[in-house]
Amino acid sequence: MGATSSPGVRRRADAERNIAAILAAALGAFARDPEVTMTDIAREAGVGRVTLYGHFGSRDVLLEAAIGQALGEVDVLLDDVGITVGPADEALVRLAREGWQVLDRTRGLRRAALKALGEASLRRQHARVLTRVDELVARGRSEGDIRTDLPAAWLTATYYGVIHTAADEVDAGRLDRAAAGDTIAATLRSALATPG
Repeated sequence: MGATSSPGVRRRADAERNIAAILAAALGAFARDPEVTMTDIAREAGVGRVTLYGHFGSRDVLLEAAIGQALGEVDVLLDDVGITVGPADEALVRLAREGWQVLDRTRGLRRAALKALGEASLRRQHARVLTRVDELVARGRSEGDIRTDLPAAWLTATYYGVIHTAADEVDAGRLDRAAAGDTIAATLRSALATPG
């Protein structure tokens, strides 16, 4: 009886291991080289091209999955950085600093996604994270920690834009990556501060 169910379980476990290996390889490979090929990713993951394409039918599908994996890290950060503790503006700055660490490690992934999928697709992928940023902005506005003279949606867009502009500036060599976290934090503190 155990023998009949075992092969299916083993295949499923193998598939899960392969998917995890492919995603880990893709994150690292895209981060190093936005032009990386599926063959290179398969090699790095230790799987064949047939296995890679069996799980991810195209480079764009794999790219979207890798972005989802990276954004999953940011989603975990939303819980880990204590965004429900203290003033919302400071929670947003803490989240931005931590989020920058993830983005800094995956800047090549972002460049590949922008080129292959476009800004609108990348923004849609951020929907869950941005919803939680919206909630923080709303809390901060109601508690008087975040300005109310500008639309809340604009403040969320500014938050998103500042972090991603920092990545562009680091890529262009106009912003020192070691200083980027502090630069992002200072910019957001100023942008979110109540006037006066």
